[in-house]
Amino acid sequence: MKQKWKITESIVRENELVFQLQEDANLENTKASGQMLVDSDSLAFIYLLEKENEYVYLEIPEMVWKDCKVALEANNAFFIKALNGELLLENFKEELEYLIENIRGNGNYGEDMEKAVSSVFQ
Repeated sequence: MKQKWKITESIVRENELVFQLQEDANLENTKASGQMLVDSDSLAFIYLLEKENEYVYLEIPEMVWKDCKVALEANNAFFIKALNGELLLENFKEELEYLIENIRGNGNYGEDMEKAVSSVFQ
């Protein structure tokens, strides 16, 4: 099973949105892949991180989507934060915008996902 990191909260800073990670997340040897997926079952976006030749799934849950929308509109940078540092999520904005556009009105992602995305990212 792929390792999955959870976001515990989002922190708005000047020109940045920072996702605070679960306590046991360790950013050592972690790189941003610049790619995102959709997890329709969990109503989440998944940002792929690379760690020691494996992918780590960063789950972007619905609870932080409103902050994501504000950050997208302000053209802010996106970061993750753990106890041992921070990491810029490269290409996050472009990937998220692409997925939002693809999901709108598209039943292939499931009705719940399509409704959730439409309600936040009108």
